[in-house]
Order: sequence, then structure tokens, then C-alpha cells
Amino acid sequence: MKVTVVGAGAVGASCAEYIAIKDFASEVVLLDIKEGFAEGKAMDLMQTASLNGFDTKITGATNDYSKTAGSDIAVITSGIPRKPGMTREELIGINAGIVKSVSESLVKHSPDVILIVVSNPMDTMTYLAHKVTGLPKNRIIGMGGALDSARFKYRLAEALEAPISDVDGMVIGGHSDKGMVPLTRLATRNSVPASEFLSDERLDQVLQDTKVGGATLTGLLGTSAWYAPGAAVSGLVQAIACDQKKIFPCSVLLDGEYGLSDLCIGVPVVLGRNGIEKIVEINLSDKEKDALQESAAGVKKTNELI
Repeated sequence: MKVTVVGAGAVGASCAEYIAIKDFASEVVLLDIKEGFAEGKAMDLMQTASLNGFDTKITGATNDYSKTAGSDIAVITSGIPRKPGMTREELIGINAGIVKSVSESLVKHSPDVILIVVSNPMDTMTYLAHKVTGLPKNRIIGMGGALDSARFKYRLAEALEAPISDVDGMVIGGHSDKGMVPLTRLATRNSVPASEFLSDERLDQVLQDTKVGGATLTGLLGTSAWYAPGAAVSGLVQAIACDQKKIFPCSVLLDGEYGLSDLCIGVPVVLGRNGIEKIVEINLSDKEKDALQESAAGVKKTNELI
């Protein structure tokens, strides 16, 4: 199993690290345009192998896509991160050109690859990857929902004063501060609805804190977060590589599901060896349906910019 990660910055390096530590891939290739940067990150990570107990080989390359040939899965983290006060949508001008070039180069050298898109604005970049590569819809996946759901569960556990292993919850919709739809109605603590423990007001606070989770971290760090995005990517990659048939909310191209078409947006999917094995259509309340439709309208508006 060969995995390529394009972009050796903080997010890309975290992706490579978490994938390697889980020890299911034979090789991880880290690629960057900055001379020697990916090679240095790869060497540094390889020097943790004996300490962290993994045998995955990590190699680095400077803008040489021939080194990515034969990749089963490729992760696109390339692009500029957002700064405090910026929205994900403001990154579109630069990142669209980068994602287009990277997607085409990856598919040229690995025609059977499954792409995972991380670059922001993530839903639009996932849609762009579909348009420029023509790959089947099951082989292009946007990471956002997996990360947003992890942030939702963090906030739920905080509110419940519970261990996070007790908590489950999901975020659908667009990967944006306004577009996320945390499904508080379906959130649980050890199968018991979270609403049994929390007031409507507290659940709404969890929802609002989740929606600005990325912006909160950007304000604190001065740039985009990297540990949780890297962990989210590694979860998706492992589910595909190990054919786990796990359900994650991911940004996928819809063709009538949830009443939406011709856009990529976060909905629950089953991930396995073929990438997206199935789009799962869950019963939403009228309020949740309206929120998803509003989110989709925002995503389509951003898509028009490309």
C-alpha cells in the first residue's frame, strides 16, 4: 500500500506521521515544491521509526511526481493556510490553481489513485478535483466532515464532562464556519441521547463552538491547525487501505442524494477499498434539511468562483 501526501507543511507532515505510526502502509511519499523540505521532513520522521515502532518507509521528494507513481491513495494538502480573520473561501484564488495542477499530476502517474482533498475551501477544491480529473465519484473524497465531527465530539465531551470514548456525533454540510450542520439531535453518550444530559441551550452552545472550531484555533495559533486534520486524514486513509467499511462524514459529489446535485458537500459515507463504497442517506428533521440546503447554497456560491 503506497500513500502520497502532497504538501509537507504542518498538515501534510502530520498526515504522514499518523499514517506511518499506524503501520498499515508500506510506503508514504511526501512531496513539496520547496527544495529539500519534504526530504528533510521525511528524514526527521524516519528517525522516529525505531522509537515509535513502525516499519512504514517515508520518503521525500521535491516536485517530482514520478516518485508518486503507483500510489493507491494520495492526499492533497497543498495551498496556503488561512490566517486569523480569514475565511476558508478567501483562499480560493491561489489554492484552486494549486489543486488543479496537483490533481492532474497525481492522476497522470497513478491513474487508479483515490484522492483525499484537504486544501481549503475544501468542498470547492473537492469539486474542482472532480472537474479536472474526471475520476469516478467514489475515488475523490473531501476530508472536512471527519475533522468537523472530531471537533464536535470534543465539544460534546467537554459539555458532558465525559470521556470522549463515551461520545458519538456527526457533522454534515459544508466545511465552513457558516455551513457546518452538527447533528445535535443524534449526538449520544454511550447510546443515550446527549439531550438527556444537556439543556437545549447547552447543546446549541456546543453547536456554535463546533462551527467556529477552525477559526478558534486559527486565532490562537496564527495559522490553521494541523494535529486534528492529520489525524482525520489518517483515519480516512486507513479505512480505505484496510477495507474497514467505516462510516465517516466526507465531502462527496452528490447526484440526487439528499435532494442535492452537482456539488460536493459533507454527508455520511461508507469507506472501503474502493474509496466511497456507499453514500448513507439518514433521516433528517425539517430543521436539519433546511440547514443542509442553506449550506449547499453557500457551497455552490463558492463553486461559482472557479
